[in-house]
Amino acid sequence: MLHADSARNRLVGIGLISLTYVCFTLLDGSAKWSIRFLPVLDVVWVRFVAHALLSAGLLLPIHGTRALRTRRLGLQVVRGLMMISMTALNFSALQFLQLTITSSINFSAPIIIALLSAPLLGERLDARRWTAIVCGFAGVLVIVRPFGVGFQPAMLLSVANAVIYALFNLLTRRLAAHDPPETTQFLSALVPAVALAPFGLAVWQAPPSAWHWTVLCLMGLFGGIGHYFLALAHRYAPASVLAPFAYPQIIYMALFGYAVFGDVPGTPVIAGAAIVIGSGLYLLAQERKRWARRAA
Repeated sequence: MLHADSARNRLVGIGLISLTYVCFTLLDGSAKWSIRFLPVLDVVWVRFVAHALLSAGLLLPIHGTRALRTRRLGLQVVRGLMMISMTALNFSALQFLQLTITSSINFSAPIIIALLSAPLLGERLDARRWTAIVCGFAGVLVIVRPFGVGFQPAMLLSVANAVIYALFNLLTRRLAAHDPPETTQFLSALVPAVALAPFGLAVWQAPPSAWHWTVLCLMGLFGGIGHYFLALAHRYAPASVLAPFAYPQIIYMALFGYAVFGDVPGTPVIAGAAIVIGSGLYLLAQERKRWARRAA
């Protein structure tokens, strides 16, 4: 149920979205630490198993089996498979890249969404939006430096993740018209957990200590709580209000990367991230103006 649009509810939504990206930072940081000791597939699978168990504990007592009922099972399965691919690509990239690099590249998703909106949604792109899209991709090139000494092939995994994430968001918008958010939330964890079970068990390697088990379980907890806060935030405030508060995640990533791994972002990463974020915010401003004209 959506709450009335008010100053107080917008603040609640902003608070929740800020907590969301703190959780996602802890998720990625925990994954980067865990994959130094365990196969990526095991880490991905445990992340979804823990997420599914948390979702079951939160949603089933309230909604019962209704949380599993979907009008678009095929699309939910596709969305779950996209969750697997995004997580696997992200975790694989984190083996070689700093947290700030993967997150900066992922911030190009809104720019990719704007580009895909023309062929997929039939939206017209004017000169201003095209300029923002071109600038955004220029920012990604500054980070990736495909022909420079700083280029690492793992960066291409993050680029692929950003493209899939853009498609994932478009699919999520479409599912919102058919299924309640609690169903989408639950199935986004359950489908990957079930689909990965045979592969995760086949290569299973037991964590070496209780501490490693704890970090793995916390990783799933951070993912589950983060997605729950994300859905809840959109019930309190419009997406146009919440979108700019995703970008401080780059600061959280930089602080976590420095505190835990001793990583310091280089100048190209900082400059490229600034260009990508600026382009995303400009596209958001244009979208707000367009909706304001429609409402007038």
